[in-house]
This record gives sequence, structure tokens and C-alpha cells, in this order.
Amino acid sequence: MLASIILYLVGTVLVGVWASRRVQTSGDFMLAGRSLPLMISSAALFATWFGSETVFGASSRFLDEGLYGVIEDPFGAALCLVLFGLFFARKLYHMNLMTLGDYFKVRYSRRVELVASLFLAPPYLGYIAAQLVAMGLVLSVVTGMELWAAVVLSAGVVTLYTYVGGMWAISITDFFQSIIIVVGLAVLAFILLDKAGGFGNIVKEIEPGSMKFLPDANGPEVVGYIAAWSVLGLGSIPSQDVFQRAMSSGSAKTAVWSCYIAAGLYLSVAMIPLFISLCTKHMYGHELSGDTQMALPTMVLSHTSMPIQILFFGSLLSAILSTASSAILAPAAIFSENLIKPLLGNRFNDRQLLMATKISVLVFSTCATVMACIRSDIYELVGESSILSLVSLFVPLTLGLYWSRASNTGAMLSMILGMVTWIIFEFFETQWPSLVPATLISLMAMVAGSLIWPNKLSEVR
Repeated sequence: MLASIILYLVGTVLVGVWASRRVQTSGDFMLAGRSLPLMISSAALFATWFGSETVFGASSRFLDEGLYGVIEDPFGAALCLVLFGLFFARKLYHMNLMTLGDYFKVRYSRRVELVASLFLAPPYLGYIAAQLVAMGLVLSVVTGMELWAAVVLSAGVVTLYTYVGGMWAISITDFFQSIIIVVGLAVLAFILLDKAGGFGNIVKEIEPGSMKFLPDANGPEVVGYIAAWSVLGLGSIPSQDVFQRAMSSGSAKTAVWSCYIAAGLYLSVAMIPLFISLCTKHMYGHELSGDTQMALPTMVLSHTSMPIQILFFGSLLSAILSTASSAILAPAAIFSENLIKPLLGNRFNDRQLLMATKISVLVFSTCATVMACIRSDIYELVGESSILSLVSLFVPLTLGLYWSRASNTGAMLSMILGMVTWIIFEFFETQWPSLVPATLISLMAMVAGSLIWPNKLSEVR
């Protein structure tokens, strides 16, 4: 088992080295030269979130809270891809942007770009940390390593091939890793279904309330339900990783259809870990005490044959690596292109920008590794990173595309007041999810700021 994992990780790094031959410019490194065909682009978008939060986090939450507890992911995540394809992909693709931060510069101003980039990059630390925790859990279960040591090793591997090959390495490995994910999880689900004696035996033990999908008709629960859909469904729309995967497509049409295909694939495949967790509970429920995030890997290691173990852990590592790599590249691209470059007076040539992006990869990976060693709740780490984007960036991005009167001042007020409101409501706990009032304030600030302080004629682009 350990030898198989080592070979797999080495192979992934070698793919990154091979892909690095295509990286000649910063555009190649960040967006794979905007040349990905439909199949590879769809696989890359599918792999955006199909990592630790889906296999570990969502299945763990499903065991504890039922279907109602996983509205955020996978359902909200699939919604994000559909909405991005419908309303954002085509418009953004035709703007020919390098990063999502560039959008705020082109649509608004350089000052808005700087503030937006500060809100875009830091939230990724929690998201990257979640992937490193998950990969560390896998290595810890298989090798017996301390979790912190496994996290550090995981960070080293994923950082290396991201640093070397950028988006080209991510996209190519995503394609093959997506195949491994689907095959590995499907085979495991089939085997467990057979061991459990058929679908009927599993269904009999499902608790009546665990398959609840719609909220009860009361205000707070309805608001909480909408908030759960919105965390990833809306919050991940203004995110660099979704943007860079879609914008790496060979055409606007490919970008749009990749979103739709990826959404269908994501929602379908994400059901498999949930089903596997039901099988696990049915057959090995007495072993689920403690950290339910460890339920699936522990069960597979204890109760399946070596080939199945290799297939399962291979699919797990594929899911985590594909998500973690782009999560590291995303803030690095924002940091170098939209913070370092303008603050230094845009004196970078393309080769210097490429090097700055690679150094930023190392910086964000190091910071996320430290966070991963301190915190270990995967689902919460992912959710928090998306909420920050929702309350600060979703409104300026959307209204900037669809409302001609959206102004620089309105965008600035929307980002700052949305974030401040969220912090206040997090500090003073209420029955309402903090993201709801924060998003509403962000919207009102955008509209009011744009109407009261419209752009001057010289600022209209």
C-alpha cells in the first residue's frame, strides 16, 4: 500500500515536470495558455471542489446530520458551476483577463483592484489547509505517521508539482485523476453494496429524518437553508480557482459547456461518498465513534482487500491533489498579478511576473500548512473560505457585469461594508447566519454608493 502511494505521488510530480515544458509565459502558468479542450476543461472544473470536503467532510457531515447537513456541498457547489456557466463564463472570457482581480481593475479602478485582491487571496488559506489536512489523514492512516508530519509531507508534494508546472500541470493531472476518482469510488460502492446484502438492507436502516432535503416553514430555518445553498453556490462564483479553470478553456463556448458538464458530473459522483458512508454505517457502525472524518479510510483499511485499498486511496489522493494544487495557484496568481505588480509600479516583465507567481505559490503553501497543523475540521475550513468571498465580492462582480451604473465608490463600499457586517454578526451571535445580513448590506451599499457617487466621465470605461 505504502509503495503504491509513493509511486503515485512520484508519478504526479513527474507529470508536473513534463507539463512545465509548456510553461513559457505567465499566461501559460496561470491559465494554461487559454487552450484547454472540452474534456480536459470539464475535468478541471469538476475537480475544483471534489477533494477533502466531498469525500471526508461531506460524508462525515452526512453521517452526523443527514442529507440536510450537506446542502452546502455538493448541492451548493454544483449550483455554483451552473450559475457561473449561465451568467459569468462567457462575459469574463471575452474580457481576456489573467486573474479575477484584473476584472476589478478593468471594470472599476486600480484602487478597487487592490482591495478586491486583498479579499480574494487570504480566504484560500483555509481552503488549502483543508486539502492538506485531508491528505495528511490519508497518509496518517496508511503509514501511522503523526498527522502534522503527514500534513507537511503532503504540502511538499502538491507544492512541488504546482510550482513546476502551474495550470498546465494541474489541468493534465486533473483529467487523469478524475478518471481514477470515478472508477475508484464506483468500484468501492459496488463492493460495499454487495457486502451489505443489497440496497434494501441499507435503506431499511436510514433514519426517517436523515433524508430531509427541504426546510420547515419557519423564518430562521428557511433563511438558514438559503444560506447553506449560498455559501458555495454564490460564494465561490467570485473565486480565482473557478475563474482560472474556466478561463483556461480554448473558447468561450468551451468554458460555458465545461461548467455545465462539470456540474452534472460533480453532483453525480459526489453522491457516491455519501452512499459509501451509509454502507459503512450499516456494516461497521460500532466503529464510527470519535472523528467521523476517519470513518471511510479506517473502514477501507480494516475490511477490504489490498487491490481495493489501493484503488480507494488512489482515488482519494487524486481528489485531494487536484483540488489542492489549483487552490494554491489561485491566490498566488492574485498576489503576484494584482498586488505585487501594481504596488511596484508595473515594472515587472513577464519572466519576472512568472517568478513572482512561483514564489507566491511557496508563500501561500507554507502559511496554509501552518494553519492545517493547527485546525483539522475540513468542512468548516472550506465553508469559511467561501463565505468571505460571498459577503465582499459577489455583489461588485455581478452588478459590475449587469448594471452599467455600478461605480467605483459603490464597489468599494460594497466590499468593505459587507466584510465589516459579517465580522460584527460573527462576534455578536444571532439566530440568523452572518452571511445573510452581510450580503444584504453589501448589495445595499453597492446600489446606494453607485447612485450617490456615480463614476465621473473620466472614470467610465
